[in-house]
Amino acid sequence: MADSEELENMVLSFRVSELQMLLGFAGRNKSGRKNELQARALELLRLRSHPAIRLKIRELYKSIQADQMAAHQMYGQTGSSSEPQIDQTMHNRNYYSTRQAISQQQQQQASVSAGKELTPAHQASLPQAPRTNPVYQSTGYSSVAPQRTPNTAYNPYQYPTKVLPGPLQIQPTSQYPVHPDVRLKKLPFFDLLGELLKPSSLMPQGSMRMQENTFLFHLTPQQATDIASSRDCRAGSKMDYVVQVQMRFCLQETSCEQEDYFPPNIAVKVNGKLCPLPNPIPTNKPSVEPKRPPRPINISPLVKLSPTVGNEIRVTWSADYGRRYAIAVYLVRKLSSAELLSRLKNRGVKHSDYTRGLIKEKLNEDADSEIATTSLRVSLACPLGKMRMCTPCRASTCSHLQCFDASLFLQMNERKPTWNCPVCDKPALYDNLVIDGYFQEVLNSNKLLPDVNEIQLLQDGSWENLVLKKEKDKDKERNETKTAADSRDNKIDVDTVDLDESNSTPAPKEKKRAVVIDLISDSEDDDDDNTPTQSTKKPASGISSPKKSQTSSISSTSESPELMIIDLE
Repeated sequence: MADSEELENMVLSFRVSELQMLLGFAGRNKSGRKNELQARALELLRLRSHPAIRLKIRELYKSIQADQMAAHQMYGQTGSSSEPQIDQTMHNRNYYSTRQAISQQQQQQASVSAGKELTPAHQASLPQAPRTNPVYQSTGYSSVAPQRTPNTAYNPYQYPTKVLPGPLQIQPTSQYPVHPDVRLKKLPFFDLLGELLKPSSLMPQGSMRMQENTFLFHLTPQQATDIASSRDCRAGSKMDYVVQVQMRFCLQETSCEQEDYFPPNIAVKVNGKLCPLPNPIPTNKPSVEPKRPPRPINISPLVKLSPTVGNEIRVTWSADYGRRYAIAVYLVRKLSSAELLSRLKNRGVKHSDYTRGLIKEKLNEDADSEIATTSLRVSLACPLGKMRMCTPCRASTCSHLQCFDASLFLQMNERKPTWNCPVCDKPALYDNLVIDGYFQEVLNSNKLLPDVNEIQLLQDGSWENLVLKKEKDKDKERNETKTAADSRDNKIDVDTVDLDESNSTPAPKEKKRAVVIDLISDSEDDDDDNTPTQSTKKPASGISSPKKSQTSSISSTSESPELMIIDLE
């Protein structure tokens, strides 16, 4: 607190030239009257306090002290409160009273007596002349030293208590702290190397809708070297940095760790160049502004990798009533999913007895009820890749036994960080992930069949392949199908035999009918004289029958009774 008051006193002792140098160093507007410049400088010191700005103020103050000592020696001043005379031969330069030369320890807190103020003409003619009297006369300030009580020492550097009028009015620091106690959530894919800009408030000034704030940060020589040496410039690939300068926005809430959150209508310029932001998520709701995906911003390509040059961030956003925002800049190292998987394995494996106890607890909690669970079915396939898991894990905050593959889960969150459990869709942060030793033993067991993706958990904590029962059912169905097919084949063979018999029996009947018909027709139409001739022809046909096969003998024997019948007639 004393250091801040000391710096304010130093700023109040600055002339217009020193104020312009300070504001130009901080990237602020350096035009305007002196009271406006001092108001901006004090605002910069109070609201944007940075080691580089503090160092610059002390540097300017030391230069003023050096000029004062030179002027003291020039005019031969030895009195503690005498005023230098105006020298007409020195281009009308007018210097005010200074105290006697003070030691190096007193230069930080030097106090000078009040004197007369330079006229505007003298101010214009002395752009580099030092001035140590902080009391000035302008609109909004009093040229009279502040009143002091008997117990209070007079301080000529006391800042006037009157508030600036109009748009220069500053919000009370109690309402908008410069560096709020905001904690941003840790990002698993980034290792924090340094803090370039502490979480700082986005402070609206005035009643305008669009607001603008400027922030400044510097890099150390080592940080600039680390960023430059980590650049990946391979041909055909996008230039990327392993060590990055990361900018994050969040709500100004101190109750818990904050996620990334962008102010409405935000636009960011880094060193005068527009910074690309995540594209807003479109919405169909009327009069609802689309929100941007909550993620950090890599501004490494826009940063000046030099320890001697500062980097300026200019933020423009729409003031939101009832909500306050903060900005922070960090130096981080980007990690891959393989590195996170290696770190997860290095943590160790959750002992199998822990999961075995959970299994017994789940299966025995309903033992007294009429409907009790005697076994549990668990899949060994990852719900993300639908393949057998290699590294089974789950979040310690989840109550289910089902696991998922750690490698696939980390790869998915590397592309789109959601960190939700694929089983129950509840938050599954990286710090809460554990590798399950029970299912790791199951996957490495020789008892597990190659094609099995499901197991059955028993009440005693053991397990068995669930596919065995299915195979028995399949074998039974296969045997039943084969038996039914065989029975159908047997029925078809019997039918074939019946058909053959039915087809074979009518044939001889037709032949007999033909023979009978032929014989009757011969008996009715032919004469008696022709009867011997027919009888002689019949034997002739019977003589030629031996040339036929044995099967034809049946017909010849059947013909012989017919011949006998003819002879009787």
